[in-house]
Amino acid sequence: MRLKDKVAVITGAASGMGKAMALLFAKEGAKVVAADLNEEGVREVVKQIEADGGQAVAVGVNVAKEEDVANMIDTAVEKFGTLDILVNNAGIMDNFMPAHKVTDELWERVFNINLMGVMRATRKALPIFLEKGEGVIINTASAAGIAGSRAGAAYTASKHAVVGYTKNVGFQYAEKGIRCNAIAPGGVNTNIGTTMAEPDEFGMNRAMSGSDNNPRNGEPEEIASIALFLASDESSFINGAVIRADAGWTAY
Repeated sequence: MRLKDKVAVITGAASGMGKAMALLFAKEGAKVVAADLNEEGVREVVKQIEADGGQAVAVGVNVAKEEDVANMIDTAVEKFGTLDILVNNAGIMDNFMPAHKVTDELWERVFNINLMGVMRATRKALPIFLEKGEGVIINTASAAGIAGSRAGAAYTASKHAVVGYTKNVGFQYAEKGIRCNAIAPGGVNTNIGTTMAEPDEFGMNRAMSGSDNNPRNGEPEEIASIALFLASDESSFINGAVIRADAGWTAY
């Protein structure tokens, strides 16, 4: 029970890595606020947690909306009394759109969810953590946040920004008992591909040109195990770090 009596908010918790994190965190004793745009999906996750004897609440949230993010954090405090762990996991792809075809609309949508959502939730959680003198933030970055072409221009830029934001928050609040780290997954078997429609052929071919060097895809549960480690006291000396989880793909 490595997270016994801790309260965790997890975005993108209806499926994939977020769902795996929610289930594992609850198994390890955390009270979980499972948040996602897919309200039906998070309600099913909560049912599964409760069936296994855990405590959880489902919250519908669009991380691109300030009021939704505020309600998400407020729900954690109202239902469970506090907040200890924030996992910013929600994100979308960008149809592998190359730089010469990126529209303002696509760029803003990807950044609003992948980066602004992280900022909004962190900004809302930090006053709680500062008052407590402790707190943990875990951001889902991507191999695209440390490499140049694992996706389109907007997604790549947004995940690089998440990496930089993680390092900034980690260092600036280190003396306040707050840690902020990121996980950079490579290929993982999730449904994030459903956030794409009509991927750009040129951009996809360039982004996928190194896919043969990928040793294998991971499973959501493998990423959840890393998140559990970062959320627990076992990682107390790790802060402002980006953990690559890609079977060695970006080491090539």
